[in-house]
Amino acid sequence: MKLIIFAFAAITSMLFACSSSYKTISTSNNAAYNAPAPIKTTFTTQYPTAANVVWAPYDVTTVPIDWELIGWPALTSNDYMVTYNVGPDRFYSWYDANGNWIGSTYALQNNSILPSAVMNTVNAQFGGYTIDKVDKEMWKNQTAYELKMSQGDTKLKVLIDQNGNVLKQKTKSM
Repeated sequence: MKLIIFAFAAITSMLFACSSSYKTISTSNNAAYNAPAPIKTTFTTQYPTAANVVWAPYDVTTVPIDWELIGWPALTSNDYMVTYNVGPDRFYSWYDANGNWIGSTYALQNNSILPSAVMNTVNAQFGGYTIDKVDKEMWKNQTAYELKMSQGDTKLKVLIDQNGNVLKQKTKSM
């Protein structure tokens, strides 16, 4: 009998050890993870047409943009991130624990919709670079574009505001 109990305990332990671990996040309709009501109210006011809304605690490893390049304030796991769709675009937004909006971003699927002032700056200052990815970033009455570009083994990240001004840039040689 002791052998059967020992075998059962061993098998149960192995099953738990082999199971996957998941970070629990959920849609706003699921109680598994919910942001406080005031933050949700701010969000719904900003993005009334948002669909497929998923709230999560802020996690630095899941940020799709270069936080340092933008210069947004540091957040902790007490703050909030929400992902959602507006039309065909997948957005990310961040709110601090007090419910203040930090900023939002989404990847542009088509570089031809960049403002002409941004394209003029790219052509004038970064000729020869290929645009690999563009994220549109919005915060506190500011809109800018984070461009990831490359030229051979050189990678470049540039933050350009909607008027074509280079706000910051980082270069990485491979």
